[in-house]
Order: sequence, then structure tokens, then C-alpha cells
Amino acid sequence: MLQTLTDEAPRFFGYYNLLFLGRAFLYTAALSLVGCGIGFLAGFGLAVLRHPRLTPFAPARWLATLYVEIFRRIPFLVLLMCVFFALQLLVPDISMFTIAAMTVALSAAAYSAENVRAGLEGIHRNQWDAAETMNMGGLKALRLVVLPQAWSIIIPPSMTYSVGLVKSTSIASQIGVVELTYAAKVLNTKGFSAAISFGTILVLYFVLCYGLNTFASYLERRLGRRRPGKPIRSALVPASQTV
Repeated sequence: MLQTLTDEAPRFFGYYNLLFLGRAFLYTAALSLVGCGIGFLAGFGLAVLRHPRLTPFAPARWLATLYVEIFRRIPFLVLLMCVFFALQLLVPDISMFTIAAMTVALSAAAYSAENVRAGLEGIHRNQWDAAETMNMGGLKALRLVVLPQAWSIIIPPSMTYSVGLVKSTSIASQIGVVELTYAAKVLNTKGFSAAISFGTILVLYFVLCYGLNTFASYLERRLGRRRPGKPIRSALVPASQTV
């Protein structure tokens, strides 16, 4: 096996193969970033719709909850196939990348909505009450008081799910998106061994996920963690006074 890999390596890591793998890596990164980014923004909006202090209109809360509960229970492959056939019927010329990105966004929105909801509900109600006594509206209280404290709850599970979703994008190869798994299959059919083909994309997936984890750690330091002896400035009610 080792001798085979040694013999294949010079041909496998040729210029055109590296160019093909680089393109696939960029497609995977773009698919993950675009899908997760749009999904998080949509999920944040769903979480706001589900919060009674921010959305007093009950039917809007019910619809947002219905979306979250449905899409959290659909497997990614099934959702991908549903989006694929629906969009092919409505927009025949749509690109496979757009279909895959929309699928990632739909799935990410449901899970992000739950993570954001948990973060908002994890903040003591006294913080909301104190903001209201200072004549802050719901959205202003959310931005200035609640969110600065909620990031430490929102970020870790959101980034953990995003890393998992990056790996799930490999399923997009089923509809012909030229991402890393698709590239490995193509190289394998060209005569290269599965060990070197899939072993290489394993390393590339690790690089992508490690970069995402590093970014998550940066966000936690920047947004979510309190420094010792320095309370969050936007908190109107100190934690020691909440009951």
C-alpha cells in the first residue's frame, strides 16, 4: 500500500489535479460560508419572531416555530432532493451550486433559530424588564442589553453545527456539485487509488473545519467571554441582583 501511494503521488499531485482540487476546495468553502451565513441570518430572524417580547403577534410566532420544528427533522439528503426537484421544476436553468447553497441555508436556519432562541431565553428576564423601564423598545433592548450577554450561549453550538454542516455538504456531490467529495470520486475513477484520493480530501476537510473552529474561538473571545473583573457594559442589571 505504501509503495503504491509513493508511486501515485507524483502523478496525483500534478498541476491540473491540484488545480481541480483547489477549485473543489473553494466550492466547498463557498457553499459552506454562503449557506451557513444566510442560514444564520434567517435563523436569527426566526428566533426574533418566536420571542414573545419581540413579536407579540402570536400567528407569526407559531409559523416560525412550525418552520423550525419541520426543517430540523428532515435529513439533509432528503431536503437536498426536495429542493433540487422543486427548483428544477420552477427554474430549469438554476445552477447546482445555488440549489446546494439554498439547501444548506434552509437547514442552517432551523438549527440557528434554536441556538439563538436558547441564547435569548438564557438571559434573565430582569435584564429585559430593566431595559423596558428605561423606555427601550424590544429591538433596542435586544441589541444593547440582551445580545452582548447571549453571544456566549449562541456561538458554541452554532459553530459546532456549522462544522457538521461543512461535512454534510459532501452530499451535494449527489447532484453534481464539484466539491471535495465529487473531486475525490472523479480522481478515483481516473485510476488513482481511493486511499490517496479520499485521503487528500480528508486533509482538505480538516483544514477547512480547523479554520472554522479557529474563527469560532476568535468570536467567543471577542463577543462571548467576560474578562475577569469586567462585567458586560450593556447589562443593566448586575447578575448578582437577579433572582
